Amino acid sequence: MAAGEKNIAGNKRAFRDYLITEKVEAGLSLVGTEVKSLRSGQASIQEGWISIDNGQAYLVDAHIPPYTHGSCNNHEPFRKRRLLLHRKEIERLEVRINERGFTVVPLRLYFKNGKAKLLIGLGKGRHTYDKRDEMRKKQDEKDTARALRQKF
Repeated sequence: MAAGEKNIAGNKRAFRDYLITEKVEAGLSLVGTEVKSLRSGQASIQEGWISIDNGQAYLVDAHIPPYTHGSCNNHEPFRKRRLLLHRKEIERLEVRINERGFTVVPLRLYFKNGKAKLLIGLGKGRHTYDKRDEMRKKQDEKDTARALRQKF
């Protein structure tokens, strides 16, 4: 995390379920009560996904709870939120999504210099045996590092 960034929500599961090949930072179009709710650190992007409709990118099924001190004009917790990306970035993502096996998932929601940002990743779904191989490699690395520390 760089200076001036405050982490709100992460999606560790995306790194396990997908092989992330490319990352893009996008802004979010939010209403006032959503920003206040995010500042209190309450959000979940685990179930969220990115859709592209009519040349616009949207964050779908991400949960931002209603602001506790809000009025009857509070926002919908699971509403579709527009992502602020350049047209060329959206077109590039759309071409990759149309390829077999690629999807766009939210990775991290954070504030950067006072503005809400979403790190999205273009990834290819992993099979179960790929996940097990990755876990096995990590465990082997931990074991060798532990053995080297104890030897000296």
